[in-house]
Amino acid sequence: MSDRSISFSRRRFLKASATVGFSVAIAANGSKVVAQQSTPASSPAITEFKEAPQLAEQVAAGTIPAVADRLPKNPMVITPTNSIGKYGGTWRTALVGGGDNAWLARTNGYDGIVRWDIGWNETIPNVAESYEISADATQYTFKLREGMKWSDGEPFTSADIEFYVNDYYRNEELNTSLGTNPFTIEVIDETTYTITYEKPNGFALGGMAQDGGAEWVRYPKHYLSQFHKTYNTDTLDDLVAEAGVADWVELFRTKGAGIPGTPYNAIWQNAELPRLHGWKLETPYGDTTRVTAVRNPYYWKVDPEGNQLPYIDGINYDVMQDNEVLLLKVLSGEIDFHDRHINTNTNKSVIADSLEDANLHFTETIPSTMNTVSVALNLTHKDPITREIFQNIDFRIGLSHAINRQEIIDTIFVGQGEPWQLAPRREQPFFNETLAKQYTEYDVDLANEKLDSVLPDKDGDGWRLRPDGSPLVIAIEVATGGSVTPEQGDATTMIAQYWQEVGINAVTKPEDRTLLYTRKEANDSDCVIWGGDGGAKDALYDPRWYFPFSNESNFAQAWRVWYDKSSNPTTQPEEPPEAAKQQMDLYDQVKATADAEKQNELFAQILDIAQQQFWAMGIVLPINGYAIVKNNFMNVPDVFPEAYVYMTPGPTNPQQYYFESAE
Repeated sequence: MSDRSISFSRRRFLKASATVGFSVAIAANGSKVVAQQSTPASSPAITEFKEAPQLAEQVAAGTIPAVADRLPKNPMVITPTNSIGKYGGTWRTALVGGGDNAWLARTNGYDGIVRWDIGWNETIPNVAESYEISADATQYTFKLREGMKWSDGEPFTSADIEFYVNDYYRNEELNTSLGTNPFTIEVIDETTYTITYEKPNGFALGGMAQDGGAEWVRYPKHYLSQFHKTYNTDTLDDLVAEAGVADWVELFRTKGAGIPGTPYNAIWQNAELPRLHGWKLETPYGDTTRVTAVRNPYYWKVDPEGNQLPYIDGINYDVMQDNEVLLLKVLSGEIDFHDRHINTNTNKSVIADSLEDANLHFTETIPSTMNTVSVALNLTHKDPITREIFQNIDFRIGLSHAINRQEIIDTIFVGQGEPWQLAPRREQPFFNETLAKQYTEYDVDLANEKLDSVLPDKDGDGWRLRPDGSPLVIAIEVATGGSVTPEQGDATTMIAQYWQEVGINAVTKPEDRTLLYTRKEANDSDCVIWGGDGGAKDALYDPRWYFPFSNESNFAQAWRVWYDKSSNPTTQPEEPPEAAKQQMDLYDQVKATADAEKQNELFAQILDIAQQQFWAMGIVLPINGYAIVKNNFMNVPDVFPEAYVYMTPGPTNPQQYYFESAE
């Protein structure tokens, strides 16, 4: 990113972050208190509210209450990105395949107890108007918005949170795992409750600001009680029979939760389920070519002039089976705003040629991804000789110097990007320059020198021999199809060729993503190619490439099983080396504090050790991405983060998008 782009994006982030005010104070007992301001600090309290014309008609007809009676006592005020909007229009976007729940959640489901600020700097209140954290990060007390309602007009209170905790999360039939840090709830009154964790949980708020945070506010007690055996002892068996399901557990999951092992998610596939979203589901996801959502009359956010959000009447998600069909819709001007599936480097020039005809423009997205191609040798390989070779850091350094990253960038990525290891991005607070740039120089002589120190002997064909005299063969596994980019497959071919040139008999092994996951989690792989998550704030929550953290830490499955103590693992745990154990201990300390400054300090130490150990290697830092926006589709920020943990574009407040005029 250029200096101008960095400064511009920061200005945009600062401006966006200022649109939702909040204040921080320290309570007398040392707890941290964060209170959401309902209105901008310089504005008087809003006393009059306005609504969309279609809702005003319903009020006049007596089918819904007046707007002031539908809003909470303290509605959340969202200052639009650029301007106060206009009511009307339908947002046209798309879903690809039968399991694209993520785009639904990102565009219309990002309304948890707390949320990220637009700049992705911190968590701020959302459904809750304030919260308080105990000094030891074990207790979180939340204050909900008085008078808030579900999309069917029923009250939303602490009882709904209690229902989620006690009747779903802690119900052993519905939820088979409480995780590694279970929690309980104490309801204080209709709008106040306290969550208590068994152990300190410095990530509680960050977790609630992510996709999983939706769990807290998606179980309306008044609706779901009828499907729960604790509350319905009279007609539950009849409801089970009527639905044609096996038992009450399957019924509850169908009506309000999800079905394990499938993409089914009731929040998107049961239109009857009340919700807190800006648009309520009308045509559910399933056997249909279009999912539709319409304005929620009881949505609890307004703009600074008292206009109830959202501005846009509804959302149409066309369901298609491949990305090429979506691309054609974009080129023909049939998509209003989208930043998923088709925004590749290859497609950008194609879309650019049609911007004028399709009445579109690009916005810039700053990815959290720090690498397009990660290369992970299996440091816990089942074969002890191969494991010893792979664990030798000089061997990994030699392989890294053997790769001509710039040639890969020029050939596959059209010259876009820069050589980069598995390290946080330059514009992020976790940036570690040594980790990012070490061993990225293409130097065949140095590569051979390092490899000769580990495997000096070769056979008659020039292939390096293992200490037992047999040839070393490395199968480089890369997934095909799905969300895997074709560039990864092309890069794998080039990496294998570079390694062959220094005497490593490397062979490419493209395979279905499911098979790749099965093999790597069973510790059966030699080397796995993947992307590089964790380049921004998400690194704190998903440090997969910096130490053996999860099943996504492709370089050391046996070490990560030792750490995360996975239930029924397909890989036997193996005690990690001291460096990895030190990282694990540091990360446990990160999770145990809610002090952001302390978290960052500890995480920096984890990255220092990652730099010293060089567990795995990267190839290219991705350039900034893009989204496509219709020229009459307003209030989309010019620059915003792109990350699953950020839930793009959720924190940019899609409810304040609007249409300036019809085409």
